[in-house]
Amino acid sequence: MCSLDLFPPPLPRGEVTLYEYNNTMIPWLADESPPPSFHTAMVNVPELFIPLDALKAPGRMELSSKSAFIHHKETVWKRSLNAWHQVGLAGLLEELSNSEEEVPPLLCHVSRCSLAACRWLSSFHGSLFPHLLMKSEDLTAEFSQACDWTGCSLRAFAWHPHTNKFALALVDDSIRIYTTGSPTIPTLKHRLQKDVASMAWKPLCASILAVACQSCVLVWHIDPTSLSTRPSSGCAQILTHPGHSPVTSVAWSPKGGVLLSASPVDTAMLVWDVSTESCVPLQRVGGGGVTFLSWSPDGSKVLSATPSAVFRVWETHMWTCERWPTLNGRCQTGCWSPDGSRLLFAVKEESVIYSLSFCVVEAEAQACVGGSERATPVADVSEVVFQRDNGEVRVGGEIQSMAWDPSGERLAVLLRENSNDPTSEAVIAVYRTKNNPKFELLPCGFIPSKKGEDPQLMQFHPCFQKGALLSVLWSSGRLSHIPFYFVNAQFPRFTPEIGTIVHGETSSAAAMPSLFTET
Repeated sequence: MCSLDLFPPPLPRGEVTLYEYNNTMIPWLADESPPPSFHTAMVNVPELFIPLDALKAPGRMELSSKSAFIHHKETVWKRSLNAWHQVGLAGLLEELSNSEEEVPPLLCHVSRCSLAACRWLSSFHGSLFPHLLMKSEDLTAEFSQACDWTGCSLRAFAWHPHTNKFALALVDDSIRIYTTGSPTIPTLKHRLQKDVASMAWKPLCASILAVACQSCVLVWHIDPTSLSTRPSSGCAQILTHPGHSPVTSVAWSPKGGVLLSASPVDTAMLVWDVSTESCVPLQRVGGGGVTFLSWSPDGSKVLSATPSAVFRVWETHMWTCERWPTLNGRCQTGCWSPDGSRLLFAVKEESVIYSLSFCVVEAEAQACVGGSERATPVADVSEVVFQRDNGEVRVGGEIQSMAWDPSGERLAVLLRENSNDPTSEAVIAVYRTKNNPKFELLPCGFIPSKKGEDPQLMQFHPCFQKGALLSVLWSSGRLSHIPFYFVNAQFPRFTPEIGTIVHGETSSAAAMPSLFTET
């Protein structure tokens, strides 16, 4: 099992990674802008800086507006009916318990006993699944893939699967759409678009974006030829289901026919038919909810993480699943190989990357998950100390998120910092990967942050033809794009120094020792 000891040391403080070439991270001074030709000829996607001070976080209303109105006398039955609609059974029982002068004594006594029983059952359930006692916004912050969802101006990010277009969710509950070469930046706003945790563009479609919100899933239909910068709220479909909020993850099938949504308080994963606004709940006992979804690129399987120490993998033909328990905590994140034969995942508060292999089922009639019985540890990312000119730096530890590029040759792992250690830094560790004929990991390098910022979110461009392109959201409000240039079976090599295409070169990484090789 590999270790961060085999990685080259992090760049000196004050330098950042401009790009990777020949398995080497090319540095650049953090205070200087890249060459003007870099973003136009090499990357051709916009970089942004949206600090928190430039945005106004929305005010949060109280759950009940009852105190804002002048009190007037109502009958106990009308008050009970209103409590039932606003809070449910617990509200009805509490209203009857507090109205002993207006209801028969027996009904008041039964209501108090029933309310006590409900509270006991709720507290017992909450002790089994403590996250159920959290507020909606705290649930979103806990189970979002972002490191600091609450305190960062950038909350969610999604590349379009086919074009140079991405969606960026901000702390003010707005979403901006950026398209290369277009001066128009549509801004999406809706009264129900609150606490955005996840976004996903519909494949094989230019204009449909699914958004995971506090109380629902919004599906925006955005005309790509429109010059409007503020699409109407009528362009959004509202998908709701009782007990399915907050929504923390959405995922489209690779062919775009099905949308999945997940909520940490709902044990059912919802399979949506967006055209009819109907859904089928896929419910299993145990787990306490569903926090994170990841559809395999071949469309045959879905990773479903839960708030407890178990996760499931579903096959999408007959929608059966297999469950894998973890030892110490919940599944924090996961990513699939391009052919869907391997799942890499990480467990909360652990510093290990695990691997699950799956047999490829050719006939659709043979519907089965086909996963290995046990997960294999493939990488140890425990804390490592490196020496710098100005002192030591510690990197490694808990894994926040992972991303595997569509070519299957680069794996990015976001490592959180240790808040109790001033020498610890949050970094992105990049591996060179190989999945066939056997799985291998090679050290590539670290992507450090500028002073005063940490990486928050990351995602690979789905169709970058010069290797791989990693987009990173930083805590300062900066969005950067880091290209990786390497030999790809589908495309020739692009040489960034001279801007020409070179064939037949041998990467220096080929001579490096493998960190992990599956036998």
